[in-house]
Amino acid sequence: VDVIDLAGFEFPPSMASSPDVERFAERIGAADAVVIVTPEYNHSYPGPLKTAIDSLGEQWHAKPVGLVSYGGISGGLRAVEPLRVVFAELHAMTIRDTVSFHGAWGQFDDDGQPRDADGVNGAAKVMLDQLAWWAHSLNAAKALRPYGQKVAA
Repeated sequence: VDVIDLAGFEFPPSMASSPDVERFAERIGAADAVVIVTPEYNHSYPGPLKTAIDSLGEQWHAKPVGLVSYGGISGGLRAVEPLRVVFAELHAMTIRDTVSFHGAWGQFDDDGQPRDADGVNGAAKVMLDQLAWWAHSLNAAKALRPYGQKVAA
C-alpha cells in the first residue's frame, strides 16, 4: 500500500511536466488500483484533486479506482458522481460501491477512530473486495493484451 498525500506535491496549473508530476505519475502507474479520498467542496470535489488527476493520462488507463468521500449531510457523495465521469474519460474503472462519511466531523472520536466502526468497515470491505477483483481481472486482461493495443484484423 502506497499512501499518496497530494499536499506533498506541486502540480503546475499548465499541465506541464515537473518533478512532482513525474513522481506522481510513477506512483500511480505502478499501482494495481487506486483509492481516492475526497471531501465534498461546493457540490463537487476540490480543484487541486482535479489538477492532480488531469496531470496524468495513460497511467489511469484500465486502472480500478475506489472512492471514499466525506462531507456534511451528503457525505461527500456529490464529489463522487463527477469523479466517475472524469475517470471514465480517462479510461479508468470506478468501483460502484463507495465509502462515505455523512456529517464527517461527528463520525470520529477524539483519537480519530470511527464511532461506527462496523458500518465503516462493512462498506470498506465491500469496496475493497470489488477493487481487488477488478485489479486482478484488469491485470490479467492487460497481460493478454495491453490496454489500447489494436486487435489485428
